Amino acid sequence: MASVTSLTASVHQRLADALSAALPEAGSADPLLRRSDRADFQANGILALAKKAKANPRELATQVVGQIVSGEVIKDVEVSGPGFLNITITDRAITENLAARAADAEGRLGVPRAQNAGTTVIDYAQPNVAKEMHVGHLRSAVIGDAVVQILEFIGESVVRRHHIGDWGTQFGMLIQYLIEHPHELDHEGGEVSGEEAMSNLNRLYKASRAVFDSDEEFKTRARRRVVDLQAGEPETLAMWQKFVDESKIYFYSVFEKLDMEIRDADVVGESGYNDMLDETCRLLEESGVAVRSEGALCVFFDDVKGPDGNPTPLIVKKSDGGYGYAATDLSAIRDRVFNLKASTLLYVVDARQSLHFKMVFETARRIGWLNDEDVKAVQLAFGTVLGKDGKPFKTREGTTVKLEDLLDEAVQRATAVVREKAEKVGLSEQEIVENGRYVGIGAVKYADLSTSAVRDYKFDLDQMVSLNGDTSVYLQYAYARIQSILRKAGEARPVAHPELELAPAERELGLHLDRFGETLAEVAEGYEPHKLAAYLYQLASLLTTFYDKCQVLSDDNPTEVVENRLFLVDITARTLHQGMGLLGIRTPERL
Repeated sequence: MASVTSLTASVHQRLADALSAALPEAGSADPLLRRSDRADFQANGILALAKKAKANPRELATQVVGQIVSGEVIKDVEVSGPGFLNITITDRAITENLAARAADAEGRLGVPRAQNAGTTVIDYAQPNVAKEMHVGHLRSAVIGDAVVQILEFIGESVVRRHHIGDWGTQFGMLIQYLIEHPHELDHEGGEVSGEEAMSNLNRLYKASRAVFDSDEEFKTRARRRVVDLQAGEPETLAMWQKFVDESKIYFYSVFEKLDMEIRDADVVGESGYNDMLDETCRLLEESGVAVRSEGALCVFFDDVKGPDGNPTPLIVKKSDGGYGYAATDLSAIRDRVFNLKASTLLYVVDARQSLHFKMVFETARRIGWLNDEDVKAVQLAFGTVLGKDGKPFKTREGTTVKLEDLLDEAVQRATAVVREKAEKVGLSEQEIVENGRYVGIGAVKYADLSTSAVRDYKFDLDQMVSLNGDTSVYLQYAYARIQSILRKAGEARPVAHPELELAPAERELGLHLDRFGETLAEVAEGYEPHKLAAYLYQLASLLTTFYDKCQVLSDDNPTEVVENRLFLVDITARTLHQGMGLLGIRTPERL
């Protein structure tokens, strides 16, 4: 089915036509339409046009009103103040618009797919091999997953990349220890859980570190092993692969807890670009973009200086011949632009790495791998997760909070909240456990996604699992409440009745539902999932007002009113379900 034209777009077009008719020399002028608390919409564009045409704005506004075709969509237009237009939509237009959205055979609620969509490679969820994931890994995973879902929904071709930390000198110590203790990562009892995998890795790390710190001969062998790894020596590579595989068992178990799909083919770590590093450096040096400085291959920038006032370069290759992170990141850009044919490279990375990425992107532009016309690179920078005290989130002992522990506690708290209400709803133990997981993980994701990515946010589980305020639980309960009403409706069915007059609360709900597609387009354009979260919270709030003012199931109401109100709550539920799904949050049928 074709997408549904929003009421905003429909009114915008009618006003633009009226402006062109009243003032032909204005061409295709923008009426500057926005939602208003004085009417359904307000148009402010006439003031600027009148100034340009040296006309009286109020008189021009009156002429425009005379050109507007009212009827099916526009009910009333009045001139306000110095030349604003206040526009009221017909009740019929609101209901018919929602009916068209509800009838969308693809289940997209009439949301259009983007025209001329490109290919976005999104780099997110980047844990390190042989290391435990901590709270710092949460935001890249949650924000990145939501942006992937939203971009795919609007029609963008998306390639996911998980740039895991799987290379470096630290592997020399681990591999050497494993070669000398070859059965440490054997799985005699078959498959291991993520928890067991991490326990194995932690045990190995502590054991190898103890030997490394106390045995000089082992330290020498470990450092030699780094050289073997970089040279691609087969036994060394085989042992390195064991660490990568064990780590993946752990990673995937954590992502599964986060209710995220991570595909093995999308995991391309630092090692995936090793074969490109030498050529990347050669191309940068031959083009003059990178120069030798004290033996290292560097790129300099006029606006990047150290505390001493001297330029701080991006080091691509160190003086000892080792490659820096920049060489890997620039090789990844080459791969994503020339092999994956990306039109946009999106990096969901901590704001503290902003300077590094600014320098990497500028280097790629200088050599021509990036240009803002054909292929652009964007860092979707995110802030820090803070504790209730407003400081970076730590345990009482001052150590970094393990991500698994944090997720487990969220699910535990949420399950307690679900259990309190379970008897009233008649939930089974299995439903309590399942819903506890959906509510707990949803609470963690929503707290992150309802905050603008670049801002820090406080991790407060008490607030996150609260039934009141801007939380995912509030939205999940709004959805479940609608499902309860639909179950209680008996033989009454959701049916749109465009002939009915709408109460003010019904109109507000209907007009907000109409904005779903526009909101998604705005969210996708700016990579701003917090705007979708804000839209959904407002939707749930308008639903609460609707319940207070309009009884859905009432013997006192005519059948058409009951059916129309059931239709309104049904499409609200479908919008909540779709929107929450794009944020990676489940909506249980019963809560």
